[in-house]
Amino acid sequence: MYFLPRLKEVRVMKNMRQKDVCNILNMKQSQYSRYESGEDEMKIGTLIEICRALDISSDYLLGLSDIPNPVDEGKTASR
Repeated sequence: MYFLPRLKEVRVMKNMRQKDVCNILNMKQSQYSRYESGEDEMKIGTLIEICRALDISSDYLLGLSDIPNPVDEGKTASR
């Protein structure tokens, strides 16, 4: 399963702590931790909010793509 390791990987890659993400999302850290560990399933709306907060593609988190942010890829390719 791609989702759980990628969720943490992206957060760490962006030098963010769980608390940092939670502050952006206005969410308790304990709830976010349960999402990241797989103890709780998140709603689609929460997934969208997390993707926006981390500036990451939901397709990447779900394992449907290996491109973390296709918008950034397009910018790089057109330069």
